[in-house]
Amino acid sequence: MFRFLRLIAILFLIYISWPFIAKQLDNSETQANFVSSIKENLEVPETISVLYDDIQQMLKQLGFQLDEMQQTQEQSKEEQPEKLELAPPSEQTFSIHNIELGNDKNDIEHNLGAAKRASINEYGANWHAYHENYQDFFMVMYDDNNKAAGLYTNQDLLASTNGIKIGNSSKESVRSILGEPITKIQKGMVIYQLQEDSDNDLFLLDDAYVTIFYDKHENDTVTAIQIISKPLEENKKDFYTDATPTLKEGFEYQMFDLTNAARVNHQLPILAWDDHVRETAREHSADMAENDYFDHKNLEGQTPFDRMKEDAVAFHTAGENLAYGQLSSIFAHEGLMNSLGHRENILRKDYEYLGVGVAFNEKSQPYYTQNYYAN
Repeated sequence: MFRFLRLIAILFLIYISWPFIAKQLDNSETQANFVSSIKENLEVPETISVLYDDIQQMLKQLGFQLDEMQQTQEQSKEEQPEKLELAPPSEQTFSIHNIELGNDKNDIEHNLGAAKRASINEYGANWHAYHENYQDFFMVMYDDNNKAAGLYTNQDLLASTNGIKIGNSSKESVRSILGEPITKIQKGMVIYQLQEDSDNDLFLLDDAYVTIFYDKHENDTVTAIQIISKPLEENKKDFYTDATPTLKEGFEYQMFDLTNAARVNHQLPILAWDDHVRETAREHSADMAENDYFDHKNLEGQTPFDRMKEDAVAFHTAGENLAYGQLSSIFAHEGLMNSLGHRENILRKDYEYLGVGVAFNEKSQPYYTQNYYAN
């Protein structure tokens, strides 16, 4: 009840202070992404009754989401887990959370417990996400024999035999240790040329394809790593995986988890998943995929905030990120983190909710829409 009364008081202060607020927020929109302000999302009420109706709408939505939000806030306040002591890998160049390719699922889960989420990926297998409120976040992919065949993390869980570490090693030092990255990869009868001047490098090590991602906003230091067994990678015959409803949902949840793991890296509260705004995001991704465009404004000229209002999503601040054509949510997320405007959305402190919507075009290329908001 106190939260609701406080919200009403804040909205009333906004109402009586509107001329000053509107003047201060004239330039709140960025080019790289969409971020809303109070000016962009609240209509100036002409009467107290209109203000009352707006408050009632927001309170109604809060009523549905309060339990989930309180749980998320309580989780964020819990003590951080004790720092894991990382041991150098014994069989391979890299390990993540002291796990190497080939480790048995039963052994991993005996030590860690069950994964928080399992969601299908572009390899036709599941990423199993392990974490404690997104602390010590990493993902494992298992093969048909329940052996680790893929690993990923964007947190400080990487150990190596050569000193490469997340957050410390630069692109220059990685290349000096591992040599020049791969520039081509073959899928079936087709050889794909990889972009040479990119924010990630691909290496073939220990019978595995290792992708090292760099953060260009942190002096090109290592920010994440993906390790995929060579047989699993080479069994993936096409560059893009055939679109399915389960792959769409898998990409959505993976991007949500990656976003929260990145926020934890920057000491920010984790976001709550929102099914309602996920549908708004899905509709925009589907519209872009079907009509072959890529823009925050749809073909009717609606902004993300117009679409959210039309879908009865009540918010006082909101933002949208878009991505297109990446192989997976991992590559899409790492790309967004290297785009300043999108990065600001991912790391914006006052957001509370996130919904991710994915759609595929006829070539199975994915379109990603992230809708953030707070109410």
